[in-house]
Amino acid sequence: MPRYAANLTMLFQEHDFLDRFDAAGRAGFRFIEYMFPYAFEAAELRARLDRNGQTQTLFNLPAGDWPGGDRGIAVQPGRQDEFRAGVYRALDYAEVLYAGVQGPKLVNVLVGKADADEATTRKTVVSNLQYAADRLGEAGLTLIVEPLNPYDVPGFYLYGTQNTLDLLDAVGRDNVKLQYDFYHMQRVEGRLTETVRANLDRIAHIQLADVPGRHQPGTGEINYPFLLAELDRLGYAGSVGLEYIPEGRTEDTLGWLKQLQEA
Repeated sequence: MPRYAANLTMLFQEHDFLDRFDAAGRAGFRFIEYMFPYAFEAAELRARLDRNGQTQTLFNLPAGDWPGGDRGIAVQPGRQDEFRAGVYRALDYAEVLYAGVQGPKLVNVLVGKADADEATTRKTVVSNLQYAADRLGEAGLTLIVEPLNPYDVPGFYLYGTQNTLDLLDAVGRDNVKLQYDFYHMQRVEGRLTETVRANLDRIAHIQLADVPGRHQPGTGEINYPFLLAELDRLGYAGSVGLEYIPEGRTEDTLGWLKQLQEA
């Protein structure tokens, strides 16, 4: 079965962030992801991972002024220096969080909302992602690029799988892959199984939540027992991040996962 990673940005919100590692450990999670580590010292995060026998699977590059509305800055001309500084900040955290980790070491980038003409925007984002990929590659890391959906994030530059793959082609780096989020892609395009089958070699990480509502599997329209079994059949070797909004206490929303693991 795929490795299931608890996304601590979304799950266990009934606890303070640092205490979510322990809560996830008690629930049986040995793989951990979250959006941003930068409010905490890397060593403090690593200590929480270590005491629960957990492995970091994913975190994001800095994404600008998140409370102010930024959802990444890679597409924004004039902020290249800020973007590059963020790459080095992420590298500092990766050195600690991924030390000794065997297997994929992923850093996700949200490219942001476009505010310039297409030609300028494209040139900016391609250059920034090439820079990030080269610096991360020197450290043995993989850069993953995530498309979102226009309903949750209006104005975001990347919607849908093919638009993202076209961007990855333009970047032209072997260590740049797709992060495929079932929730976002169901909202923007559907055809989840066909898309995964056609592009598995380019997908480095998968995330999930159900539609509508972005809650746990079994609360909406996505047939997760079929879809996750298909990942097994295809030999998907990456992780699946549980990036959903729990209905109630997180521990009470994990019955679907227990059923899969017992099947």
